[in-house]
Amino acid sequence: MTCGTFLLVSGASPRTVMKVLGHSQIGLTVNTYAHVLPDIERAAVDEAAKHFFG
Repeated sequence: MTCGTFLLVSGASPRTVMKVLGHSQIGLTVNTYAHVLPDIERAAVDEAAKHFFG
């Protein structure tokens, strides 16, 4: 599980993680790593807000 978490936190897409780990379905990857996805989504929104609003 560490490899998938590290990849996601480093900016890899869930689809990339799925391929690297050999998961057959994206749902398996997303469900397994759901605990880190909210933090990643929040960071993406914060980064976008910096670009739009300074």
